[in-house]
Amino acid sequence: MAQPKMAATRAKSVQSPTPDVPPCSWLALNVDLLPRGGRALDVASGTGRHALFLAARGFSVRAVDRDEGKIEALRRAAARLELPIEAEVLDLEADDVDLGLEGYDLILVVHYLHRRLFPALVGALRLGGVLVYEMFTVDQAARGEPTNPSFLLKHGELRRLVSPLRILRQREGEFEGRMVSGVVAAKA
Repeated sequence: MAQPKMAATRAKSVQSPTPDVPPCSWLALNVDLLPRGGRALDVASGTGRHALFLAARGFSVRAVDRDEGKIEALRRAAARLELPIEAEVLDLEADDVDLGLEGYDLILVVHYLHRRLFPALVGALRLGGVLVYEMFTVDQAARGEPTNPSFLLKHGELRRLVSPLRILRQREGEFEGRMVSGVVAAKA
């Protein structure tokens, strides 16, 4: 599916507080669907390029990742940039993971898949809240990492996983040389 010219232009115009590490294109292409602020959750945040981007756009951000070193790097970057980010070490695959209930206006997940986490993601969104999600599909295995089927979406699977959210935008196929599936979905 080709990107509309307007969407490609919108993605190029998105500013990042760390221009050397801009947000992923799926987030940049969908900034028009994001709430105008509020609480955001960056799931499997790594060093926080998306958390920094969202905080710079006015969100109060909670970023979670199980890698303590990456969370510490994010804390340093947020302090340096004076951005409101709560960075927390959290094992998202633990049986008792708690993301809270209806606490977030925006939840972002990029290149992370743990299927059992989806009910917690849906539950953590406020009414009207938005989930932005992108992950590799099974077709990515032929191109390199990741290759483990546990970390790859089947065709059409993401749409089912985000149910009962209302899909605002979606894409599946090859984008920037990677085979991915992405949705932007809202809690009605």
